[in-house]
Amino acid sequence: MGYFDAASSAPLHPVARQALLASLDEGWADPARLYREGRRARMLLDAAREAAAEAVGCRPDELVFTSSGTRAVHSGVAGALGGRHRVGRHLIVSAVEHSSALHAADAHEAGGGSVTQIEVDRLGRVTPAAYAAALRPDTALACLQSANHEVGTEQPVAEVAAVCRESGVPLLVDAAQSLGWGPVEGGWSLLAASAHKWGGPSGVGLLVVRKGVRFVSQGPADERESGRAAGFENLPGIVAAAASLRAVRAEAAQEAIRLRELTERIRVRVPRSVPDVEVVGDPERRLPGIVTFSCLYVDGETLLHELDREGFSVSSGSSCTSSTLTPSHVLRAMGVLSEGNVRVSLPMGTPEEDVERFLAVLPGAVAVVREKLGAPVAAAAVQQDDALVVDALGKRCPIPVIELAKVIGDVPVGGTVRVLSDDEAARLDIPAWCEMRGQEYMGEEPADHGAAYVVRRVS
Repeated sequence: MGYFDAASSAPLHPVARQALLASLDEGWADPARLYREGRRARMLLDAAREAAAEAVGCRPDELVFTSSGTRAVHSGVAGALGGRHRVGRHLIVSAVEHSSALHAADAHEAGGGSVTQIEVDRLGRVTPAAYAAALRPDTALACLQSANHEVGTEQPVAEVAAVCRESGVPLLVDAAQSLGWGPVEGGWSLLAASAHKWGGPSGVGLLVVRKGVRFVSQGPADERESGRAAGFENLPGIVAAAASLRAVRAEAAQEAIRLRELTERIRVRVPRSVPDVEVVGDPERRLPGIVTFSCLYVDGETLLHELDREGFSVSSGSSCTSSTLTPSHVLRAMGVLSEGNVRVSLPMGTPEEDVERFLAVLPGAVAVVREKLGAPVAAAAVQQDDALVVDALGKRCPIPVIELAKVIGDVPVGGTVRVLSDDEAARLDIPAWCEMRGQEYMGEEPADHGAAYVVRRVS
């Protein structure tokens, strides 16, 4: 079996398993108590905090353990905004942040605050200049992930942190995807991460608040974890998380070289073996184990099922795999193709032969899906004035793009095709198709139902 979804959750590291089992016997007592069992538990907790702080590059008293990475982000955002409420209620986030940060931003906005989203380029990167332009006198906090969870693109955290520091604004970094590979450089102010992303157990996150950062915990007061993470500490999970972080860091430098070679192999060979594929994300500044590509004329959910039958577990940002029928916010913000999207995220230790087998299986799996989707009769195309009109109303991705591809050759060079669609994904996928196929996307026009996407034939 090829488990290629480490960006969602990495397999439990052997060191984490050993530490978890050992601490279940030794760390069950209340670390706040002064008797022998409590002191033993406190020693385990302190040692875990010191190990995690060393890996992060902070002081132990700046780091607290939370119940998840999501809770760390939510608490970090709320606490930093609460600590700087006299400055203002303006929050800055990038458009490709993890949903935990975007949901925190939505909650802040619903409570009367203001939010600015920083756009990204087609590689998924922000620019420090965009953050500088968004900073205002009432900006209380800025957020930026260290690396993207869907396409692997690394962000210029150090440069953005410097820009924010010049204006006296703290920067919260979501380091969930990158912390296992190394510390986050730069003068950030807050940091959040999640243990199950680096091979630790689920249910453990960490939140770092640098000394000097104004921070007011929200919600009822609690004496645990410096008042920043309420509830009894999950001591066995915390010990396992810290032990596994130290273990993966010891392997990270060598393993990064190996996984970069394997993902580069995928990046190069997939477009050669599968027609009409767009590899997305930054080709250079990216995490070692993540590579993402989108396949034209493919239903993402069906492709994932085909790959699962072949023994490969991958994930997707395609709208076809979600209940909302809208593409992932990351792919949408990047303006890249969303249909048939596949994210391969290799866990540490992935055998080379598993990657080779995946590369051998993928072309056939894509061909099977395309054949299934090509079987229905093409949508009726009618001439309307000087444009060909394709009625794809009621048809979900990737059918609108498939029908566009079928008729583009029926119009003369310079002629246009109007695709009628009520699928939200068409707003992203039709312009992306034009980019890939060398045709001109003219824009979107209102229609009686859905929208009309106008494409001009260039070649």
